[in-house]
Amino acid sequence: MSAGANKAGKRTGIEISLAISEAAKMARVDAVAAYPITPQTHVVEHLSELVASGELDAEYICVESEHSALSACIGTQAAGARTFTATSAQGLELMHEILYIAAGMRMPIVMAVANRALSAPLSIWNDHSDVMACRDTGWIQVFAENGQDAFDQVICAFRFGEDRRVQMPVMVNFDGFTLSHVVESVEFPAQELVDSYLPPYRPENTLHPDRPLTLGAFAMPEIYTETRMAHEAALLASRPVIDDAWAEWGKLTGRHYKAVETYRTEGAETLFVTMGGLSENAMEHVDAAREKGKKVGLVHIRLWRPFPIDEMRKVLCTAAHVVVMDRALPPGAHGGPVFTEVKSALYDQSRRPTVHGYIAGLGGRDVTPADFGTMYDLAMAAVKEGKKEEFRMIGVRS
Repeated sequence: MSAGANKAGKRTGIEISLAISEAAKMARVDAVAAYPITPQTHVVEHLSELVASGELDAEYICVESEHSALSACIGTQAAGARTFTATSAQGLELMHEILYIAAGMRMPIVMAVANRALSAPLSIWNDHSDVMACRDTGWIQVFAENGQDAFDQVICAFRFGEDRRVQMPVMVNFDGFTLSHVVESVEFPAQELVDSYLPPYRPENTLHPDRPLTLGAFAMPEIYTETRMAHEAALLASRPVIDDAWAEWGKLTGRHYKAVETYRTEGAETLFVTMGGLSENAMEHVDAAREKGKKVGLVHIRLWRPFPIDEMRKVLCTAAHVVVMDRALPPGAHGGPVFTEVKSALYDQSRRPTVHGYIAGLGGRDVTPADFGTMYDLAMAAVKEGKKEEFRMIGVRS
């Protein structure tokens, strides 16, 4: 992201969770249904304050669980309301069956997910286990790297999710605690700018007593395959709409976002691949390594679904080696989700780099710039030993 100056904006020091709530307010959401869970609670807690104080004219629905929260969101969305929710970890998994329903019914709900490790054992700290368990539910999924990014992505998510050509729910992922509870400088654009960017929501199909509709009906085998294929086609076709939405936001604010972003990749022989807040730690390592003459760079993924396969192939195939850092361990898969996705994308490429996968930062364990140096050293040692690919855990105590 390149930061620019928005003359109509106001820069404020604010907890990132609260900034996400303010983004939902500036998006003029009509309905919020959510349930508290650490470390997401501050998002919906602040939204309840905004509704109670009259700063946000919206229905705030108190529910008994995350399953009910997303179910209520489907109801408000079906009634034509711009709808927002937030959750984390076990709460996201309790929503799991409803995630498929929201996507299959093409409900453009926006949900902020404060990424957190899954039990057991119980952990309230950050990794990407929760969202990776939901990666194939049919939602558009983006990852924020810092507070400004998280704020902007909530507003952008409504823009492209509600587009008539898309009509898809969107997850905005941000790291629990290491982002959610951190105070950063966030630039708030003028409300008039957001209103010009995000017009009032006008849904195509809504429930109404005067015009009965059937939503999410039973599908016989004769049509189920076609409906799933239609969803896949729509998700893939969302890419140009997402790109255009980010481009327009960039013109308005000076903050530009892309599905795949690069950092110091010119002439790089080894490229790191990251997602989320630790991308900035990786940048520090890249800077230090470049000063020592090492030809390294960084590729950080913002758009996880639909997966930006063409961009990934284009940038990664310029390097000899790729080092992928995952923050989730799928048992029995022989590598993290991003690692396996990257390997699959590069499988049939004529100029294919070696791909090395490392899993780090589980359950909130720190991943420092020096840890990226360790990954680099391990990858280069594997190359010297003639290993084409490698998957290892980082920092595991014996």
